[in-house]
Amino acid sequence: MKNIIGFIRQNFTFFTFLILQIVSLVMLSSYSKSHQTFFGGMTNQVIGDINTRYNNWSYFFGLKKTNALLAAENVALRNQLAQNFVPFDTTKKSGTLILRKDSLEKTRKFYYYPAKVVGNTFTLQKNYITIERGALQGVKKDMAAISPDGSIVGIVIEVNDNYSKIMSLLHRNSKVSAMLKRDKVAGTVEWDGSNPDILTLKNISKSAAPKIGDSVLTSPYSASFPAQLMIGRVAKVVVDPASNFLTLELKSTTNFYNLELIYLVENKRMNEQLEIEKNKTPNE
Repeated sequence: MKNIIGFIRQNFTFFTFLILQIVSLVMLSSYSKSHQTFFGGMTNQVIGDINTRYNNWSYFFGLKKTNALLAAENVALRNQLAQNFVPFDTTKKSGTLILRKDSLEKTRKFYYYPAKVVGNTFTLQKNYITIERGALQGVKKDMAAISPDGSIVGIVIEVNDNYSKIMSLLHRNSKVSAMLKRDKVAGTVEWDGSNPDILTLKNISKSAAPKIGDSVLTSPYSASFPAQLMIGRVAKVVVDPASNFLTLELKSTTNFYNLELIYLVENKRMNEQLEIEKNKTPNE
């Protein structure tokens, strides 16, 4: 307290001058309209600048909440896509567990869930993505992962309570069933481990005659991915005279460099499909 009093005494002349200046400015602005307008404009400018900065900071710190709300909204919209439903099987016996129906008497096949990306590599031969969502939040192995714009990202390969690992599409062992959008000819999308922007579509029949710029989508044959999700566009057609098939280079539509949020896709009928595909045909 003594220090404060001593400081005021030491600078008494300055404080007196400052107070008198403020009083004079107030009086001047009160009795002169021109000065009142000037000081009013200055005050509004300062207050406006302060409010603008405050709003900018509030917007910045509110982005997390805004992004969470947008993610929830996007998931809700994706869960209403027609491709998520299949016709309801009226032959099911009473008491048999079935998937939930919608108002159009269709059964939901695919569910979407948001997940935050906390780890991502794209410069290695075998790249992985780590997400902050695990078994306690409903994640299972072999669930598909897609980007917010609907392009495919990879497949869940490992899950613990609160985190999961995804095999990125940029992985030497990644294989995804795909098709040309224009004529539905199917093949397999792989990555050769070199350019993160370029994928390879193999086993395309020469009769397909693909063109540069053709869209490549997921096919109906995948147990993990819904059909008709975007993978890339044809950038180059490689012809092998000794083969009946073409190899296509694709420009990936997925931006792997700044993944922050993805959507997991659960196929409620995956186990049924995989089981029947693994069973051997009699007499084989």
